[in-house]
Amino acid sequence: MTAIELIAAALAAGAGAGLTQTASDTVRDAYAGLKDLLRRRLGDRAVPALEADETEPGVWQARLGDALTSSGAAGDEQVVAAARRLLDLTGKYQVDAREAKGVQVGDHNTQTNTFH
Repeated sequence: MTAIELIAAALAAGAGAGLTQTASDTVRDAYAGLKDLLRRRLGDRAVPALEADETEPGVWQARLGDALTSSGAAGDEQVVAAARRLLDLTGKYQVDAREAKGVQVGDHNTQTNTFH
């Protein structure tokens, strides 16, 4: 899983968790924190990338991917760490990221490994 896919998954998980009554304040704070980091990093590109309609994932992910790539946010360790933390907090995904080996993400049913 690339950094862009990791960030997109975290945003989607945070948005989904935020809609439920059972989402903890910690999850909501982590989601807001990731979006704030991205807004600062993306600048003018933030609103189209972050506020796009997630019901069309292909369009939303393409916009987000373009913005993350052109701004350098996909390579920002603070942004990636915030995305990993959010995924961990939502409980839907387990993230095992090791710089030398790649990224491993699973949702207790399926697992995706990406190695560089």
